[in-house]
Amino acid sequence: MRQKRISQTINGASGHTSPTSESRSLFSLNFAYDLKNTMVSFDNTEIAFSGKTNSDLRRSYWLFKLIGNPAFVRMGKSLTTFAIKTHLPIKGIIKATIFKQFVGGENIEECSRTIESLGKFRIGTILDYSVEGKESETDFDHCATETIATINRAKNDTNIPFCVFKVTGLARFDLLEKVSAGKTLSSEETTEFERVKKRVEKICTTARDAGKPIFIDAEESWIQQAIDDLADAMMALCNREKAIVYNTFQLYRKDRLAFLKQSFEKAQAGNYLLGAKLVRGAYMEKERERAAANNYPSPIQDTKENSDRDYDLALLYCIEHIERLAVCAGSHNESSSLLLVKCMQEKQIRNDHPHVFFSQLFGMSDHISFNLSNAGYNVAKYVPYGPVREVLPYLIRRAQENTSVKGQTGRELSLIIKEKKRRKN
Repeated sequence: MRQKRISQTINGASGHTSPTSESRSLFSLNFAYDLKNTMVSFDNTEIAFSGKTNSDLRRSYWLFKLIGNPAFVRMGKSLTTFAIKTHLPIKGIIKATIFKQFVGGENIEECSRTIESLGKFRIGTILDYSVEGKESETDFDHCATETIATINRAKNDTNIPFCVFKVTGLARFDLLEKVSAGKTLSSEETTEFERVKKRVEKICTTARDAGKPIFIDAEESWIQQAIDDLADAMMALCNREKAIVYNTFQLYRKDRLAFLKQSFEKAQAGNYLLGAKLVRGAYMEKERERAAANNYPSPIQDTKENSDRDYDLALLYCIEHIERLAVCAGSHNESSSLLLVKCMQEKQIRNDHPHVFFSQLFGMSDHISFNLSNAGYNVAKYVPYGPVREVLPYLIRRAQENTSVKGQTGRELSLIIKEKKRRKN
């Protein structure tokens, strides 16, 4: 009976923004109580911080105290950007503090210590070359070369279960926007986009030949169609026997649950496996501002509850089709992580099933990552790397994210304080 109710909830969800109150209540009735009875707890700080020294804990404590202050983050962003642009000698300060918390190193080699450290606790590393905002063909070729270097580094290393890239690292934003809108390209643009496709194909086929899965990150909605089309083409090319290429589904968008289902049906019809990385999303304010400025309906869910609902329904849908669909749950949300654990338990899916991974960002939510790994689940951390100057936009976003996400910094701080007290005993 229990399993039947789960299936009804999944199959009855349309993926639209306003489900009936009946479907909402059915979903909450199925899982709200049972999540308390999973075999995983995120409150064990001894496990959560087993990879941190006392010095690491102190650094994390002061960092989260500081970035929990919106005024400090705003001021720090301006001062840091100014200092970098004017070549003030603050690189050492940044590298010893916020960089060390959220970034693996300035290059692949510098990430080796982080890879080994996480690997001791059965937590994988996803090397993410986090250089942004480039616009030249030389930069795009370099990004493709760097991404292939991460694949070669990951080959035969079980501590690096995935690689990742952003299509905007390989193509001009304006070109992707024009392709996504279905506009006619000039002959020069057509040639340019062919180069983009060749870069993407070379990366994905290299990953396939290395047997190393790779994520294609999602980006802004007005360039996402071009990215989705590239991802679909690469999955059809590379995912015949194993889920190598994963597209990313941002469930804070109103249409992405339905798109996930369409993507799976397309994969079934094309006889390939769907790779799906599920995230909530990272461009909410920009999306809403652009929609308002251009007078079209915002693609973003009206409430956080709607985003949470669609994310959880997407998890359930993936588990229902786990033999032909590989999922990575990229989430810092404790309830969604516990929901996936509960679904796996009820469906009797083994903890280390190769089609199910959990993922969090390096430097955040160790209480989720380490406790899941300790319970035998597949876990990997996104580990950004790149020169300090080049990854500064990423670091600023992490600081802003921890300031703006309700409860995130407070939860991190409370767990750090709890562990510091435990270690004094």
